[in-house]
Amino acid sequence: MAQLYSPSQMLKEFPRTCLRGVGQVMFQDNMWTGLLFMAGIFWGAYAEGFPTVAWGAVVGLVVSTLAGYLLQLPDKKGAQGLWGFNGVLVGCAFPTFLGNTIWMWIALVICSAMTTWVQSGLDNVFGRWKLSAFTFPFVLSTWFFLLAGRIFHGMPAEYMGSPELPHDVHTALNAGFGDLVVYWLKGISQVFLINNWVTGIFFLAALAVSSIRAAVWAAIASAIALATAILWQAPGADIAEGLYGFSAVLTGIALGATFCNFSWKSAIWAVIGIFITVIIQAAMNAFFSPMGLPTLTGPFCIGTWIFLLPAYQMFAPKADN
Repeated sequence: MAQLYSPSQMLKEFPRTCLRGVGQVMFQDNMWTGLLFMAGIFWGAYAEGFPTVAWGAVVGLVVSTLAGYLLQLPDKKGAQGLWGFNGVLVGCAFPTFLGNTIWMWIALVICSAMTTWVQSGLDNVFGRWKLSAFTFPFVLSTWFFLLAGRIFHGMPAEYMGSPELPHDVHTALNAGFGDLVVYWLKGISQVFLINNWVTGIFFLAALAVSSIRAAVWAAIASAIALATAILWQAPGADIAEGLYGFSAVLTGIALGATFCNFSWKSAIWAVIGIFITVIIQAAMNAFFSPMGLPTLTGPFCIGTWIFLLPAYQMFAPKADN
């Protein structure tokens, strides 16, 4: 049953709850993982010249977590960080795609809070099939605001792609070993919309602190996504920025390390799911291209739902996950 937190209790638990919220973006209920994720976000955001992304992540995380307290949502979910993970992604997305104005920041606060109650509602729906809404509250809420940015000059869609129909694209790519390692690591860093390979190392280390299995599957998923994008000749610029890896990484962690038992059958199922997520990524890129709208983590949500809905026996969660 939901409870009303006292100010002293809330103050004591708040930092831990927030950090666990960051970790839950990749299914890790671990404050140290969340802390390393935040360190990676700050490193990458400042290194790439977009410090507002890092501070947006902090604002989105705090606001969405506070919303959980104010709405008196179940305290167990709050303790696990499940109020904050969508909000921190909103905080990364808004400064990435929208111009830096006071109205953008106000919209970021509103959207971050919105994800908390949208998540609660969607979980009520998906709970009937024993599924989670995953990051879809972030995806859905952010789509609304980004599309509104095409109309509202107060939060201009300054960094969003130009609306255009899919057409022949340049597929040339530097394919040296060092380049491929950079692309592979960026596929992991882009989970938080950070285009920096060092951040990818931070994230792998953060996952390993909580779950070696999750770190391994993140690495495998990014590698599979990279190979698929290269072999199927995806746009070279997108491959170089890791834009075919981040949803696949989340699918890999979900299917390979979170919602299934450890067996060769479930491992094969996870690999297929990762591959299909890359295909869904390309399809959604083509679908949203005329609107100039990013897919965000939509491909991960759709791909993982597709592979969990059959509810095969091998997907009985392990007790230690």
